[in-house]
Amino acid sequence: MFVYLIISFLASIVGAISGIGGGVIIKPALDSFSPFDVTLVSFLSGNTVLAMTAAALLKNRKSEIKLDKKTSSLLAAGGVVGGWGGKLIFDSLRMAYGNDNDIGATQSLILVCLTLSVLLFTLFKHRIPSYNLKKSSYRLLTGVILGGIASFLGIGGGPINLAILYLLFSMDSKTAALNSIFIIFFSQVTNLLFTIFSGNIPVFSPIILIFMILGGVSGGVLGSWFSRNMTHRQVDYLFSGVMTIIIGVSLFNFYNYLIL
Repeated sequence: MFVYLIISFLASIVGAISGIGGGVIIKPALDSFSPFDVTLVSFLSGNTVLAMTAAALLKNRKSEIKLDKKTSSLLAAGGVVGGWGGKLIFDSLRMAYGNDNDIGATQSLILVCLTLSVLLFTLFKHRIPSYNLKKSSYRLLTGVILGGIASFLGIGGGPINLAILYLLFSMDSKTAALNSIFIIFFSQVTNLLFTIFSGNIPVFSPIILIFMILGGVSGGVLGSWFSRNMTHRQVDYLFSGVMTIIIGVSLFNFYNYLIL
């Protein structure tokens, strides 16, 4: 049980600092060593991320980094729609595949492609122009896409949030991280409500989720403290290092799902 606590704790520290949500670390880690199927892994990861983001947002209320109410509200509203859509797609594909290993392999491959793309973008973003889109429809649509990806992959939000928020809205690392956590929170609330009302809650030992949530909340609070005391450059370095590790673990998981 303590292994799940430690994984959630460490992942949530990194997630709160960099804005990737923690789930992008928790999900591949559980895929690698836990005996759980892909549905349960996504459920545990998503709810741990939900607890972590709630704690991080509460902790960041007094931070010097502030959310722009209009932009963040539209992104969050889109995250709600995307969270519902991503969960619907996940359940539909699971029924179509009839095999959790196939959907697990699909998730791992998509995560590898997204993470690799974001890592390359991060390394060369000084050569890539960023924009500051003003239209409300762009902000809403961005939230829908990011929330959908988060919900489908069961990772909370992941690295793609930061890259898109920088590219489309010219947000610096810390502002993008806080907005990312905001989107993740609302998309995961939607994901959880959809799971409850559709009656698709997987069978699991509640003590495991309790330990993971404890790790997620404590890691989120500690990570928020670290974030306030780190420079933008340090956050970028941490982000790039974590992306490299995630790519390697996800490739390993993809291979394992194929041979099972």
